[in-house]
Amino acid sequence: MNAAARRIQRIYLTLTLGNTLAASFIWGINTLFLLDAGLSNLEAFAANAFFTAGMVLFEVPTGVIADSWGRRVSFLLGTVTLAVSTYLYYLLWQISAPFWAWAVVSVLLGLGFTFFSGAVEAWLVDALHFSGYYGDLETVFGRGQMVSGFAMLVGSAAGGVIAQVTDLGVPFLVRVGVLVAMFSVAFLLMRDVGFTPERSPHPLKATRAVLTASIESGLKNPPVRYVMLSAPFSAGIGFYVFYALQPYLLELFGDPRAYSVAGLAAAVMAGAQILGGWLAPTVRRRVRRRTTVLVVSSSMGALILVALGITRVFWVALLLLVLWALVSAAGTPVRQAYLNDMIASKQRATVLSFDSLMGSSGGIVVQPLMGRAADLYGYPLSLAISGVIELFAVPFLLASRRRRSPADTATTEAGTPA
Repeated sequence: MNAAARRIQRIYLTLTLGNTLAASFIWGINTLFLLDAGLSNLEAFAANAFFTAGMVLFEVPTGVIADSWGRRVSFLLGTVTLAVSTYLYYLLWQISAPFWAWAVVSVLLGLGFTFFSGAVEAWLVDALHFSGYYGDLETVFGRGQMVSGFAMLVGSAAGGVIAQVTDLGVPFLVRVGVLVAMFSVAFLLMRDVGFTPERSPHPLKATRAVLTASIESGLKNPPVRYVMLSAPFSAGIGFYVFYALQPYLLELFGDPRAYSVAGLAAAVMAGAQILGGWLAPTVRRRVRRRTTVLVVSSSMGALILVALGITRVFWVALLLLVLWALVSAAGTPVRQAYLNDMIASKQRATVLSFDSLMGSSGGIVVQPLMGRAADLYGYPLSLAISGVIELFAVPFLLASRRRRSPADTATTEAGTPA
């Protein structure tokens, strides 16, 4: 890796570290926070569903902003939006607001995250291409996941401890502070390299042009389309499982106010992500086809969730949680590399946002559905059902595999600098 590519990677890792750290302060206690505000399980997961609905609603428009106005602009808008909406969440908790208010602010939180999804990844790949990096993308994405896992490890554990020694609202205020700091970092370090935003005097016409080209590169491209169609099942289940594990593990532990245990669960999962990110390039070198990794990862994750729904022993559940996170983490960089190798630069952020939209759309349906199942039958059965639903992703991944895209076996970005 040359000096220019190394600098791009350092900026990417810095942005990933700060963003994940900010987000993860509440990951270990978010569901507990909503329940403490007086929401039922159904309402809590419905609020999460409104968050994912916000992501679905704004994914493509913010992706178009990233491709038309620049990935740096998109990132800066994301930090501001997420900081403001997080503070509004804190205020809702303070006043025990009605459910409709949580729904509205949850949509705004989703908007904040859509400014990041697609934009940062597109910025990285185009900047690496411009700097002359010829290595495989799994290595860089794997490092990003390791840094993300480390930040999640620190943030989620700290969030749980902070909540226990203060209250459930303080981690949200800490997140706001870190996001303000990340705005300053991105403003100083992030520049659109290897990509020139096309700012048209006719924004609606430009938006339609980018959107049309993105559909051609995404949904009308069969191997890309099938990977996207698998996302509602895998990502949708991931949304629910991550947040359901907090009250489920506390239930197994036997102390409903042991918030540090909920934070520890998220931290353990983060540690598995670090290991999974480190393993991803090695796994890719040993397995010829990327889709093999994706199919095995999805299948094993589903089986682990079924086992997680059966156990009633806290430490066994924690071990299964580590395995689930490890399997998912090892497949994520491979999936990122596979998609990026099939997407043109000019539409990269928008197509990646389309992919994120598909995953979020699954979350809209799965989270309230499984939340209701948890209300009626308990968390264990809802987790087992989640494992069965995740298996529906496998046929779509196999369909993508049958298209035999060069990206399935590529070790560089279609033979060009990555």
